[in-house]
Amino acid sequence: MKPKLNLKGRNLLSLRDLADPEMLALLDLADHLKCEKALGIRGNRLARMSIALIFEKASTRTRSAFTVAAVDEGASVEYLGAHDIHFGKKESIKDSARVLGRMYDGIQFRGFKQQTVETLAEFAGVPVWNGLTDSEHPTQALADLMTIREYFHNLKGLKTVYIGDGRNNVCSSLMLICAMAGVDFVDCTPPELVPEAAALDQARAAAGRHGSSVSVCHDPMEAVRGANVVYTDVWVSMGEEKQFDERLRLLMPYQVNLPLMRRTGNLENDSVIFMHCLPAFHNHDTEVTRELGALEVTDEVFEASYSKVFDQAENRLHTIKAVMLATLTDGVGYE
Repeated sequence: MKPKLNLKGRNLLSLRDLADPEMLALLDLADHLKCEKALGIRGNRLARMSIALIFEKASTRTRSAFTVAAVDEGASVEYLGAHDIHFGKKESIKDSARVLGRMYDGIQFRGFKQQTVETLAEFAGVPVWNGLTDSEHPTQALADLMTIREYFHNLKGLKTVYIGDGRNNVCSSLMLICAMAGVDFVDCTPPELVPEAAALDQARAAAGRHGSSVSVCHDPMEAVRGANVVYTDVWVSMGEEKQFDERLRLLMPYQVNLPLMRRTGNLENDSVIFMHCLPAFHNHDTEVTRELGALEVTDEVFEASYSKVFDQAENRLHTIKAVMLATLTDGVGYE
């Protein structure tokens, strides 16, 4: 029996809230929970608990993953959208936190400011989980690393290359979690979109604990040499729509396509995978791409056998369930 992972009462606002071994233990627990799910096993480890899901930003994967994870373990959820509560408008976030914390056992927040989720955590008195802010996306990064480990069976010594907007929330969290696991990380981005120095310093400090590296590169063809993971994201994050034309100009040279995947040198020996946190502009099936065509990734890469984007999406469920169980219970042990 593996020792119980017990983070009871703790928040997940950032990956910095976890020690490296705790982060890896969450992945171990997520693996176990995924096996349970495949066998049709449902638990009651969150029975009679109530979870609040606060959403300032729209969501498919985060909302679905938190909902299914909670229901699988016997909890109930309440969706609180931007128009459902007085959050930060007629009522301060601090006051809302103190109200919700007296009614719910845990709170998920997905929205804009990192300060909002930190205020929630300070005053709610129950575990608070960051489902995405403008600066961080820790639950996505956990699912990303779980997916990488599923395919390669180990982490240290791998090389992950993120291509695109190198200072967005997904890239920042992916960079840090790779560093925490000893995975070499390259942030390939235009000079205009490099990550903040503080984020780089934090990731490099984590990488230093494991003998791995974190670097920034501006040349996609150079960056992907030897890559085991090529990762991209949409070029315009929610709330940045006015910058669409400028991002298109900056990032079209950073599109992930078949020539770029071949440049890794690992395509022929099945030693590279493509990843994307979704949604993706890869074909002509959206309002944007009907006019412009594929943006950050071409359809032939997105639909290839080495594309693991839907494994990533599923793994949001298992990693989020692991976070909820670890922070709301006295721990989960397993064979």
